[in-house]
Amino acid sequence: MVPPEESVRDPSPAYRVETERLTLRCFEPTDAERLQVAVAQSREHLMPWMAWAADEPQDISQKVQLIRGFRGRFDLGKEFVFGIFERASDELVGCCGLHPRCGPGGLEMGYWVHVDRAGAGIGTEAAAALTRVAIELERAEFVEINCEPSNEPSAAIPRKLGFTCEGVGRARLRWPDGARKDKQTWSLLAEEYIESPCASAVLEAFDVVGGRLI
Repeated sequence: MVPPEESVRDPSPAYRVETERLTLRCFEPTDAERLQVAVAQSREHLMPWMAWAADEPQDISQKVQLIRGFRGRFDLGKEFVFGIFERASDELVGCCGLHPRCGPGGLEMGYWVHVDRAGAGIGTEAAAALTRVAIELERAEFVEINCEPSNEPSAAIPRKLGFTCEGVGRARLRWPDGARKDKQTWSLLAEEYIESPCASAVLEAFDVVGGRLI
């Protein structure tokens, strides 16, 4: 039997989330080529803000291994990385995730959007949906978003969704070349959620076998 203190997550997280325009779903190995292409096309756009972009481009086998890691941690309830797919075209237009790396009770949210879809509200729609999943399904006590302070498009998302800016940590982010950048932190507490735009986000969420969760 798993000790109570180790059983911290519901064994049936949302594997697929449907919003008005988007499908957020757990990656499958068959998505490797689409992920490779989307990241390669967006690399220059992402480089100033995403440290991992320096490791791109990766080949298909590397992307398959990356996705297998995503799926393994998803199945174990350790973190939840979703591909963002446009419902109308099934095109991969970004990636988002919930990560338990911001302290007890919290989930950190990350996201990026394909360069060709920047400014279309996709990041905001995905972030609102994931905030609802984090609070209602994962029972997170707070959701946190971090970004480099000059990344205004990224910071605009938590601002629109009712998050509070907690401040800027100086030189907290380290880049592969050794550079250090500031980190701006935004958060939404569970008790603030009901008054936020996230609570009214229209979505359906489904477990691993397609059972309705929301």
